Amino acid sequence: MMKVAFVLLFAAYAYGCGTPSYQPLMSRVVNGEDARPYSWPWQISLQFPTSSGYWHNCGGTLLNPNWVLTAAHCIGHPTYRVVLGEHDLTKEEGYEQFRNVEKIVVHPNWNEYCPTCGNDIAMIKLASPADLNDKVQPSCVPQSGEIAPHNDPCYVTGWGKLYPNGPGASKLQQALLPVVGHDTCTRRDWWGSSVRITMVCAGGDIRSGCNGDSGGPLNCKGADGKWYVQGINSFGTVPECNTIKKPTVFTRTSSFTAWIADTMLQY
Repeated sequence: MMKVAFVLLFAAYAYGCGTPSYQPLMSRVVNGEDARPYSWPWQISLQFPTSSGYWHNCGGTLLNPNWVLTAAHCIGHPTYRVVLGEHDLTKEEGYEQFRNVEKIVVHPNWNEYCPTCGNDIAMIKLASPADLNDKVQPSCVPQSGEIAPHNDPCYVTGWGKLYPNGPGASKLQQALLPVVGHDTCTRRDWWGSSVRITMVCAGGDIRSGCNGDSGGPLNCKGADGKWYVQGINSFGTVPECNTIKKPTVFTRTSSFTAWIADTMLQY
């Protein structure tokens, strides 16, 4: 536990975390909206090469200049790049940082044939460190075992589909997704036994994550005023996306704080 605390405290004090230079819009717009550019400076785009360029595959969260957090189910291609400082996927705005990937560490207990079994988490080590500035900054990592309370007003961010079966977003989107407590989310008419204690639910009305948001953060503001990545976008209803009593399910970051720290130390 001391090792975990040391790694995460070092990251926080050496680089600062969870304090964006451009404050996010704290609105309650239904179904999401364009995010204020660079107000979620830890949001990354994970992309793989195609014959016509690179394709946005998943989101992720910058934890320090060398490491990105994402979902295990996002990993499947032989080659990736990470784009930091991104806002509009359709054009280069001059603030993007493109990084190759040195190493990908998928949680050893992840089972791609059983997403609801949990452990949907992976770490990506960048081939060269990110340059931290007002548009590229790390998120904070919650303390091990921390539980975001029911109705905590968190935000999902990503370039996922704008609506069920619709197109992917070109500009980074955000949507208010209040946390749904474990007791509620595991009710039979909600997600039931599909949700484990190592997961956190958020949403459950007409707002949710959608295809392309996978791997991205559930951003929750702590009592200290900093933003924490309390969850990693894991699964939801497909293809509907927005379904009553079927909130987006995230990997609960605090269930894996020790694994995150160990991975950083090992590699």
